Amino acid sequence: MVARRKTKRRTPPAPKAAAVVGTSARETGSGVPLDVVTPARDLSPDEYLKRLGFPGERPFTRGIRATMYRGRLWTMRQYAGFGTAKETNRRFKYLFKQGNEGLSVAFDLPTQMGYDSDAPMARGEVGRVGVAISSVEDMQTLLDGLPLDRVSTSMTINATAAILLALYVAAGEARGIARRSLRGTVQNDILKEYIARSTYIYPPAPSMRLALDVIEFCSREVPRWNAISVSGYHIREAGATAAQEIGFTLANGIAYLEAAVSRGLDVDTIAPQISFFFNAHIDLLEEIAKFRAARRLWATIMRERFHAKKPESLELRFHAQTAGVALTAQQPENNAVRVAIQALAGALGGAQSLHTNSMDEALSLPSEKAVRVALRTQQILAHESGVANTVDPVGGSFAIESLTDRLESEAVGLIRETDRRGGMLKAIETGWVQRQIADSAYRVQVELERGERTVVGVNAYAEGDESVPLPKTNPRLEPERIRQVRAFRAKRRQGEVDSHLHRLEDEARSDANLVPAILDSVRAHATLGEISDVLRAVFGTYKPRQAV
Repeated sequence: MVARRKTKRRTPPAPKAAAVVGTSARETGSGVPLDVVTPARDLSPDEYLKRLGFPGERPFTRGIRATMYRGRLWTMRQYAGFGTAKETNRRFKYLFKQGNEGLSVAFDLPTQMGYDSDAPMARGEVGRVGVAISSVEDMQTLLDGLPLDRVSTSMTINATAAILLALYVAAGEARGIARRSLRGTVQNDILKEYIARSTYIYPPAPSMRLALDVIEFCSREVPRWNAISVSGYHIREAGATAAQEIGFTLANGIAYLEAAVSRGLDVDTIAPQISFFFNAHIDLLEEIAKFRAARRLWATIMRERFHAKKPESLELRFHAQTAGVALTAQQPENNAVRVAIQALAGALGGAQSLHTNSMDEALSLPSEKAVRVALRTQQILAHESGVANTVDPVGGSFAIESLTDRLESEAVGLIRETDRRGGMLKAIETGWVQRQIADSAYRVQVELERGERTVVGVNAYAEGDESVPLPKTNPRLEPERIRQVRAFRAKRRQGEVDSHLHRLEDEARSDANLVPAILDSVRAHATLGEISDVLRAVFGTYKPRQAV
């Protein structure tokens, strides 16, 4: 038995009373005022129910399915990506054994930015924050033994979305799986990269063209695939409020649809292939209301602005992920509790699929034990908590409904202001959107530093030295990846590759849809970096504003 060193017990500082919820006991985490007293209802029960509507009916405030989780649970889709395709494939198979229901792929930064693993710009970043994918061979290794005809796959990729989609289609077809049978999502939301995440390559106009090429291609060739997942998640992670997350995300969705309609695409054909990706943050009631407000507002936008006819065109289908920005390196076990609360918000808010972060992700890529706890959190929520047994269990709550109304109203104001400024592209190019988010992030940081906002284990109830050993990156990973990419190039027919890349360049200079040419290029064994370099030569690269 190891003797324990006696330490002097000290009493942790208590938080200020006003910091219990957000900046005030009467505000949400985003600063939305909360009514203290529930007023007397001035509507009859029948009138009240009519106002709320029913789940599965327009405007879908209470959910897009009449039976919601009583008919089908949300998809448990754990996000994963580790150095090599082989290592990531092993993690996916482990997750399936643990009850995971959908694939979700995290890519490393070189893959996101259009560089092969052996490119000078990739040095030091290969496989660090996700899986490195340069070729169809890598994609085949990543998906080896996984039932692509029965499982849906989400790929968090934007600037190189068209290339990763082509690699996925080519890998499926090599196994005899028709592209029309493939199910999944490619994020393909380039606008939010200029707002919040910065993994862009090309200027906004050609980037929008590529995004629309994917939407058009999927509408014709991959009908079961979500061609775009409009992401509020990264906008929120950058510091946006709940209302800003709704407003700017739906404004991005409007921009994509307007561009698609201008191209001649039918709204009712493409709208069902658009999904959304939201952040499940820590303020439980506000997050539930946020999801409800977004769903209701999108139905209104689709009906009144785009005159959509099909009911499914009005449905806002969304994936939720618990908030990475809420994870703390201090006392990381506390993150398991935070994630459970955030996952509950996603379930009560009506998410169609959910990822729960692992408790150690503020420190490194998640360990096997931590990712199992994260998945078990969803399973306990689904099978033990009872929240899935009632359709919209929070519907009719005064706090929820009033927050829903307020968040929707604020989001509408942001969309109107975006329109007044010439639309989302212009609002991004002038830096207005980025300034709104930066201001919100600054306010939160100031509140934290003043002690007006409490984070348990960080600025209250902290311990002494809480250093945690960090796992080290395998030093052999990058040299091995470089060897693999160069070996792949050495065994192909270079003339055939060059021919397809020249065709891609010619089509990039025209107004042709580029996805077929990209697909032919990856079949001929062109790499992601080579295809991206062709497009860089034609489109140029984006230089961000120096100040917002």
